[in-house]
Amino acid sequence: MKGWTASDIPDQTGRTAVVTGANSGLGFVTARELARRGAQVVLACRSEARGAEAAQRIRAQAPGAYVRVAPLDLADLKSVRTFAAEHPGDRLDLLINNAGVMALPRRSTADGFEMQFGVNHLGHFALTGLLLPKLLEAGPGRGWSACPALCTCWGRSTRAT
Repeated sequence: MKGWTASDIPDQTGRTAVVTGANSGLGFVTARELARRGAQVVLACRSEARGAEAAQRIRAQAPGAYVRVAPLDLADLKSVRTFAAEHPGDRLDLLINNAGVMALPRRSTADGFEMQFGVNHLGHFALTGLLLPKLLEAGPGRGWSACPALCTCWGRSTRAT
């Protein structure tokens, strides 16, 4: 799309969105813009303290926004399972898999996988699989992928294609 900006995001009132890596960068901006357009946004962050700071900034920039923080460590599949079981709530319309790590020294996830592969791919794959039933319950939707930060987005869109 040529010239697409955040102002092109349609009204999100009544929708629930989960954004991983929402405490900074593209995840933060995505969460803020969805909140500005009326979505209830769950900031899925490894650091609850940084997530709380991001939620506070979003509320300051989008008065009246519904934003909450939920712990999610994509380097630990137990954390992914816990998040999926306890969050986002009764409804999920949009899942934005934005979190990621790059160019780390050799490290392993809690499950023994190489960190970058474990976080950027396996963690999001598991999260999407576990949350897919909630996404499907929300009704007909559309999935799409964007690659600037290994970001995969799934959910419903009211934007005409």
